[in-house]
Amino acid sequence: MSETGKSDTTNILVVGTGGQGVMTATEILAEAAIALGHDVKKTEVAGMSQRGGVVSSHLRFGPKVLSPQIAPGSADVLLGFEAAEAMRWRHMLRADGLVLMNTGRLVPPIVELGVYDYPEDPVSAIRASGAHVFSFDASQIAQQLGDIRLGNTVMLGAISDHLPFSAEVLERCVLKRFAHKKSELVELNRRAFAAGRAAAEAAAKAAVA
Repeated sequence: MSETGKSDTTNILVVGTGGQGVMTATEILAEAAIALGHDVKKTEVAGMSQRGGVVSSHLRFGPKVLSPQIAPGSADVLLGFEAAEAMRWRHMLRADGLVLMNTGRLVPPIVELGVYDYPEDPVSAIRASGAHVFSFDASQIAQQLGDIRLGNTVMLGAISDHLPFSAEVLERCVLKRFAHKKSELVELNRRAFAAGRAAAEAAAKAAVA
């Protein structure tokens, strides 16, 4: 614990559906934390990572981390790649936690199977729980940039200004993944990261207003 009584460990829960890049995004966040000397633990908790299956990934980093598991009510940030999944995991947030969520609708299999009804308004439902919510359509942003797969880079850009290190550290880790590929891919991901930062900033201003 710090002198203020707050834990020195940062807890980030990343959720979505298979094919959205949830696990890749968590890996990149972990790489950024490791690069700065943090002790890092992560785990993929929920089942099927194939396209369409629900996926959740826990990431914890700080001076010394013993367990990769985030306890309910202790996540600092919930990064929701899919709106309904973000709502389903809201119980993991601490009282003053932050939700950064993609409002693009991608219906999970548990809804199609009738196990779970898709919520009418996931954003309002999460806000009603008292969480700070910054919502934006990352899927649409990615499509406007020409590739829906850029959605995970958009989401990483969105979280980049809400971490205990600079956005530039995370951006370098993102772009390093494409350093040996076409320069166009590096530039596309740079633009996607910047667009995610801008979207989260605009959503934060809208939430305050």
